[in-house]
Amino acid sequence: MVATAAMPQLPSEQLKFMQEAAKRQRPEGTKQFQELYFSDSSRLRHLVDDIFADHSALDKIPLPIKTGGHTKFLIMGAGMGGILNATKLVKAGFRQDDIVLVEMAGGVGGTWYWNRYPGLHCDVESYVYLPMLEETGYVPSHKYTSAAEIRNYLVKLVERFGLADRILYRTEVNSLQWDGDKKTWKVEMAMGRGEGGREKSTLSVNADISILAGGLFPHPHVPRIPGLAGFEGDMFHTARWDYAVSGGSSEDTFSELKGLEGKRVGYVGTGATAIQAVPEVAKYAKELFIFQRTPSQVNPRGQKPTDPKEWSEHIATGPGWQKGRMENLAQHLSRNLSDDTINMVDDEWSHLKAYCAVLGSERFTGLALDKIPEYLGQLQAWDADHNAKARERISTIVTDKLTAEKLTPWYPTWCKRPTFSDTYLQAFNKPNVHLVDTDGKGIDGFRSHAIVADGQEYPVDVLILSTGYRSPAYGGGDPAARNGIDIVGKNGLKMSDKWSSRGATTLHGVFSHDFPNLFFFAIAQASPAANVNHTLEVQTTHIISIISHFNPPSLPHDKKVIIEPSAEAEETWAMRCLSGAAFFSSVAVCTPGYITQEGDALKQKSQEETIKAGRGSPWSSGIVPFERMLEGWRADGFDGVVASEA
Repeated sequence: MVATAAMPQLPSEQLKFMQEAAKRQRPEGTKQFQELYFSDSSRLRHLVDDIFADHSALDKIPLPIKTGGHTKFLIMGAGMGGILNATKLVKAGFRQDDIVLVEMAGGVGGTWYWNRYPGLHCDVESYVYLPMLEETGYVPSHKYTSAAEIRNYLVKLVERFGLADRILYRTEVNSLQWDGDKKTWKVEMAMGRGEGGREKSTLSVNADISILAGGLFPHPHVPRIPGLAGFEGDMFHTARWDYAVSGGSSEDTFSELKGLEGKRVGYVGTGATAIQAVPEVAKYAKELFIFQRTPSQVNPRGQKPTDPKEWSEHIATGPGWQKGRMENLAQHLSRNLSDDTINMVDDEWSHLKAYCAVLGSERFTGLALDKIPEYLGQLQAWDADHNAKARERISTIVTDKLTAEKLTPWYPTWCKRPTFSDTYLQAFNKPNVHLVDTDGKGIDGFRSHAIVADGQEYPVDVLILSTGYRSPAYGGGDPAARNGIDIVGKNGLKMSDKWSSRGATTLHGVFSHDFPNLFFFAIAQASPAANVNHTLEVQTTHIISIISHFNPPSLPHDKKVIIEPSAEAEETWAMRCLSGAAFFSSVAVCTPGYITQEGDALKQKSQEETIKAGRGSPWSSGIVPFERMLEGWRADGFDGVVASEA
């Protein structure tokens, strides 16, 4: 991304934004965190154990493939992206027996399998978030669906399409290597069995076509703070909420957390997870200490049950209704529609005028470098009213003036994912809830039964780490690095070497030259959306369309077609993405966070490094124009794809 200009703002507000951003700046950037999977501490590593799996039941399930076996399609991940790819393959006419999904968890759902903290709902309207509602006829119970409902819906989706016995659970892909003689991918995996899935064995199979669908946030992390592993009380990360400690159940969104009664609870982090979990913890903990570096922007939620009449008359109105509603939300967020165009979703998301800063907009196509100050000024003007109202809302809800001031965010709306709640701010009016604001510095350390912040000890019995995940931009968007897989393509070329030497190099963000019959999800060189399911819908549709065009279901099983983009096509695409990189200069004014890789993305770079980073810029006009472009490309004959019969 290009990040060179300062935002023209009112001096007082600009100064405040800069001061708040400076508090979070750390020279170590992303290295201030450690990923739990790779921690030196066994106790911290165990915080990401699969505590939800029924291992004895999983041990009895027949494997869909064994060592030495072969499959036409190997999909890595059984979250929403993996499920969409598999179901769209079935809809395209491919056989379920030709598909194997590999999933490291003990069940399907991806982020909705792992994340089960109390109060959890999707933050985007469920009518556009849940996939394939039109095909299934399913009616979500609420405008914003609970995690349990989403997880159960995805299980039913897998069953509906006959894929329940095609999943290899508790299995992690370690490497993919292209076999030029057999024209297949050799896939090396580690599979867990037995108690806790700790009995490891290796599995080696061959796949004609491989699809990486590992999700955006597979790696929970915690800050590198002295004494964390030595904390002797109960401790867990919100990515693995431990109901054995808190009481309650992951199947009940508003569980009775009676295990926290009489306990002093330390809750570290005030991001999107905290906004939903904190109000539930506050109902039961004797004392709740919430440790904050940077406050979230908290907007009204407006949750409500689905009204059957509204559903039939105004939502599910006929063929194509979900796609139309999904695109309507995206176009409002990208400012690609006039203000008087009907707003189908009409929630707080859809009224964020400046959030296009990280999504793209047709209003700024071909943005020249000398126009960046003017562009940033326009974003600020769009954001000013909303941002001021969001700050003002805090003072009208939180009764303690000092607490309200500490909960007030000072950064542009687009710099962090905005949050929505009608209960979070209200929780700070409870006498047992205490905000410990660290003024951007974070916690000093941990004792055996206490948290230390700003030189003061806070005794706690239970420690809840709500400290997020590794950035999706890790490794410059390299699919191998993001998925933690060693990928070796034609002529021994490593994908990570290709990315590190040239920057992002794909066609449309979904496949890359010298890595035939390999497809993946990406934000780099593709297009993001506030609604992640919209991104997945666009990319899975594109991937399955490419596969089906060159390798149709009618092709005899003894024939193989090798598909990859030409080097020229992907270089042309990289230059096209680079030409829109100036649009994303909007992040230059942001407080360090996952969008900027904790500030690493904003550090001074050489011209060569800047160009490499710019190549990975998303499509700069928004996801709907991106989708229309892809549709036109497919209609024109898939230009730039090299296909050959093995």
